[in-house]
Amino acid sequence: MKISRFVSMSVLILALICISIFQSSYDAAMEELEQQKKTPSQVEDVSFATEDVFAENITDNYALYMNDDPYDVITMYLTVRPGNALEGTDHTWEEINRISAFDYQDMGVDRYKVAGLLQVGDENGPVFGELGYGETAPNATVNIRGQTSTRYRQKNYKIEIKDNKGSFRGQTTIALNKHEQDGIRFRNKLCFDLMTGIDQMMSLRTQFVHLYVNDLTDGSDDGFEDYGLYTQVEQLNKTALKAHGLNKNGYLYKINFFEFYMYDEMKLVNDPDFDLDAFEEYMEIKGSNDNRKLLEMIQDVNDYSIPIETVIDEHFNMENLTYWMAFHILTGNVDTSSRNFYLYSPVNADTWYILSWDNDGSFMATENDLRGLVDFGGWQMGVSNYWGNILFQRCLKSEKFREALDVAIQDELAYLTPERISSMIQGYSKVVKPYVFSGRDALYSPITSQQYDEIIAALPYEPQYYYQEYLNSLEKPQPFYMSDITYENGTISLAWDPSYDFDSENITYTVTVARDYEMKDVIATYQGVWTNLSEKITLDPGGQYFVSVTATNESGYSQGAFDFYVANDNYYFGMKSFYLNLDGSVVMDTYVEE
Repeated sequence: MKISRFVSMSVLILALICISIFQSSYDAAMEELEQQKKTPSQVEDVSFATEDVFAENITDNYALYMNDDPYDVITMYLTVRPGNALEGTDHTWEEINRISAFDYQDMGVDRYKVAGLLQVGDENGPVFGELGYGETAPNATVNIRGQTSTRYRQKNYKIEIKDNKGSFRGQTTIALNKHEQDGIRFRNKLCFDLMTGIDQMMSLRTQFVHLYVNDLTDGSDDGFEDYGLYTQVEQLNKTALKAHGLNKNGYLYKINFFEFYMYDEMKLVNDPDFDLDAFEEYMEIKGSNDNRKLLEMIQDVNDYSIPIETVIDEHFNMENLTYWMAFHILTGNVDTSSRNFYLYSPVNADTWYILSWDNDGSFMATENDLRGLVDFGGWQMGVSNYWGNILFQRCLKSEKFREALDVAIQDELAYLTPERISSMIQGYSKVVKPYVFSGRDALYSPITSQQYDEIIAALPYEPQYYYQEYLNSLEKPQPFYMSDITYENGTISLAWDPSYDFDSENITYTVTVARDYEMKDVIATYQGVWTNLSEKITLDPGGQYFVSVTATNESGYSQGAFDFYVANDNYYFGMKSFYLNLDGSVVMDTYVEE
């Protein structure tokens, strides 16, 4: 049965005026959730079908979080100075903060570092017994961390404590994240703290950090400067694996951009043609250097002669996959289809687990709307967000997987209640908001103080919005890719991959040619059941044109293409753009994601 939308972005924004409207939406969501719950016998059937892999899921070491106050702020003092060329620390603090990750790639050099003395204390200074107390010589190296974020005005920092120089709560790699594009500045911590209450997921330790920096690299000592609030997130490395009860000598990869295809760079490390830098464009090796088991898994994922249920049983864990995907669907963390997670596998086992990393894009529906950002395409909501990843696409085509995913969705939705989330964010906002709108941080806040309050008022109800989008995504055709466009002798031609419908309904495609990316100045529209188009059309040389393709199933649900156009930092989904030169040749307007 097709389910209509009962929560929309307009309803979310209305909550900014009247929270009672959201409570009504929540009650409706809970009523629908109860109606969709399976009978005990059906739940038992799902558990029986997957209990062999469910039993193998990893568990977290909850003792790690018992003594942590989620609303505490740790004060850190960082003194930076030039070091030596052998360690790569002979640079200035200005260089560290000016050069982006993309500049380093263009230059073909490692990221610059400075020598640093990290001290932990309180607002009165370093504290006896804490890291760095009483020391004057550097105990760490410091550089920027992240990729796209390195182009932001406020930087994230990676501080690596030297051997035998101590640690911060057992951690020797300190990642300080500013989250400049997160207006409320606590989304990442909120998500990791929520994960600690979900038995089927593994979280990471996080702390709020108030950072002071004394820059000695400019040849003067002007004392400590207030750098505002950061979030420290535990780095998943061998030390962290051991702390969380996992195998420290296991296989661990940090995913930069990987859709589980067998790319040309996916070679054994002992292959003469293996290129580490090229390999790590997709994933960074954080554990064992032996990647044979990884490649065997990727090969099976890409082998359509092996049923996906067999691939899951042999290489993955159903519970891990479904609860991980369910969490990010229900928190709206759309940037998780091909990055922002880890792949981990213990020694002497074939199972791979997906572990979460970087959640600052979660719960953004209300903030994006307030800021006028068009960051969400229709395909980024629900299961279709994962359709471009071959592993997740094959999983979602399995009815068994979708049943297990729905169990995880309903379980987590019952946990992510407005009451629970509201209680947590009220605690965070009391701590964080004074930092956001004072000092250095106030200079870079993307929202106003009033908008801040409006966002945290609406945020507890966003999981119900994402849940409805999940239901809608199961009813829609799935997204697809468009080819480049040609225009020869007055004929426009393009093709696209066929869409997919979970109910096997027939799909009709609509192609629109327009002069603007809002598709208002339409030149022509075509409709059919084909997956390619070649039609006569008159286009003026020298202009820019936009072409969209939309798939619509028999029930009337529509979905656009994966392709998108970017204008004024906004994404317009389901289309491609091209320029028609004066000589009649076509130049595609290709956007490079950074």
